[in-house]
Amino acid sequence: MLRRGAIIAALLPTAALTGCGLGAGHSPHGVRLAVTSEFGASTIRGWANAHVNGEDTVMRLLMRNANVDTSDGGNFVQSIDGHAAGQLGSEPVGWFYFVNGVQAAKGAASTDVRSGDRIWWDLHDWSQSEESPAVVGSFPAPFTTGIDGRRLQVRVDCQRPTGQPCRAVATRLRTLGVPAKVGVIDSGEESGTLRVLVGTWTAIRNAGHVNTIEQGPRASGVYARFAASGTAATGAALSVLDAQGRTVATLGAGAGLIAATRHGEDAPVWVLSGTDAAGVRRAAGAFDAGDLRDRFALALAPTGARVPLPASRTGAINSTGAASTGTGA
Repeated sequence: MLRRGAIIAALLPTAALTGCGLGAGHSPHGVRLAVTSEFGASTIRGWANAHVNGEDTVMRLLMRNANVDTSDGGNFVQSIDGHAAGQLGSEPVGWFYFVNGVQAAKGAASTDVRSGDRIWWDLHDWSQSEESPAVVGSFPAPFTTGIDGRRLQVRVDCQRPTGQPCRAVATRLRTLGVPAKVGVIDSGEESGTLRVLVGTWTAIRNAGHVNTIEQGPRASGVYARFAASGTAATGAALSVLDAQGRTVATLGAGAGLIAATRHGEDAPVWVLSGTDAAGVRRAAGAFDAGDLRDRFALALAPTGARVPLPASRTGAINSTGAASTGTGA
């Protein structure tokens, strides 16, 4: 149940309840803490420079800055500032946390806080997936922060390394001080390299394990699904899913996606893709903190409208260029 401990959060030893830091080490600095709900759609609280005391853990940091209640004998986070885990209608909701855009593999009481960390707690429906292994909403982390205190090599692998989307993505990272290398998409993997795949879905789908996106959130943690039947000539179709995994709309020509996923303990792989070249350009244009903040993933409608994922079922996507709508996955 450790993964659900990362979801609804974290074995909590008695010492964690005191709110004291560990030891007399130097306090980490520049730590950002965000608490949201509904996959980042609603902001509960945020701290641009959270108060850290000594060698803190993620749990102590949260308890020092927010009002936290626990359940199950103190083993799990039940509520933060009055927002409780449990049921929403017929669906289960729980607290998940991410450090630098990666869902933690262990409890918050066992995860140390490091300088520059971007720590994000979100309360959401986990009926479709107990894991979102990687998310995009802490950008520019993990590119600028690394993972688990270790900086990673960054490589931008592109369908067309000299094309405008590839150059835009590499430039954005280098502006942030990230020395990104640029290469051609291949199917190889490098566990210590943080990769950004830039290209149409038909061009990138066989790189690494990103084709799990075709299988929906249970496989990838991404609430969107590219159709596997797309070809270089016809392009792919992008189904936008809600929190229950149902298709809200299917986006055709000109649609893009920014998402991240992860296989095991390998470095995350980011996807900046689209149904066609126009969709890839839209994805590259939204590769910035303003568009990605507190988003698990982001779809770009053919008109360029930003669609946070999972999508709501309000029908708003239809007016932004969806090719068709649906009521089931």
